[in-house]
Amino acid sequence: MRSPVLLASCAVFALAVGRAQATRLWKWSYTGAGIAAAGTFTTSDAPDDRGFYRIVGITGTRNGAAITGLQPTGTSVPGNQPFAVDNLVSATGGQLTIHGFGYALANGAFANPFENGAEYLEYLSVPPHPNGADTELAVRFEAMIVP
Repeated sequence: MRSPVLLASCAVFALAVGRAQATRLWKWSYTGAGIAAAGTFTTSDAPDDRGFYRIVGITGTRNGAAITGLQPTGTSVPGNQPFAVDNLVSATGGQLTIHGFGYALANGAFANPFENGAEYLEYLSVPPHPNGADTELAVRFEAMIVP
């Protein structure tokens, strides 16, 4: 006789396995005048039709401050409205879009690296946004899939 508890446990396990999504791990970094940021991304396993992978997780540091979270897709880092992030990265060519990705830092700041067509830039938001605290500076961005 099969146990109802055992059957229920198997069903829950099967549902959990069915929902598991494959992901890829990336190493990323960018530098600029007074800027050094690096860490890892977790992305979707497969690119979209334009070759971009969706960033679903992030770790790392920026100028020694720990990254505490990824900005939700479709929202703006505080102080940079209405410029919503799309959290996309490509393994080739222009690796970011004009919307870029966003993240929060342990020191209360927020960063949004993006590509403007000619170069990569980083918008740094420093709440409560005292005069001159927010910046938008050119950076050199690189990301690669970890084999």
